[in-house]
Amino acid sequence: MDRYGLTTGRHLGRAALVAASTAMLYSPPVRRWSLTYGATAEEARLPLPGDELLEDPDVVSTRAITITAGPAAVWPWLVQMGSGRGGAYTYDWIENLFGLDMHSAGRILPEFQHLSVGDVLPLGPDGPGMRVEICDVDRTLAFRSEDGAWVWIFDLREYWLGTRLISRNRISLRAMSRPGRLVSRLVVEPGSLIMERRMLRGIKERAEAYAPARPVLPV
Repeated sequence: MDRYGLTTGRHLGRAALVAASTAMLYSPPVRRWSLTYGATAEEARLPLPGDELLEDPDVVSTRAITITAGPAAVWPWLVQMGSGRGGAYTYDWIENLFGLDMHSAGRILPEFQHLSVGDVLPLGPDGPGMRVEICDVDRTLAFRSEDGAWVWIFDLREYWLGTRLISRNRISLRAMSRPGRLVSRLVVEPGSLIMERRMLRGIKERAEAYAPARPVLPV
């Protein structure tokens, strides 16, 4: 075998090793943890407004975070999210590698506080737009992609510490080839955890920093 063949063989061998290692690391328990990061078992099972927008998804992720501020302090940060708007509060440089024009805002932007059912937000130059399907102020914000393959729900639940912010993605992979589904499972799903974890923490940091101070109760 010539040098080119040896080199190609080494590359293929390394690629196969990486794929096999990734598959082992992303075992069913790890996948379950990845898709439900931060959520309780009850929250992962909980029906949310907007679930009905994609009734038979191939992938469902439910991730959550506790924010020590009320829903009214969290809502403005959700409403202004989007490409060319308030960004996604995650790793902008990664988002912008895909041309998504994300620039995470560090303040509430009044010009992006008016969102209504039927509004369509762009998702980069080539992606399908995200249509607002539910806009229940301080409670639920749900989007559905124009191709119908993705529903993204933000659900706010008030409790004694402040707010539980639940982010749920419901995704159909039916239009994908088998290799595409494999890439989605081994690359896109773990990548979504990295990005969404940062997004949830970004919303938490902003909402808590801008929340009105709570009155100090007498001892």
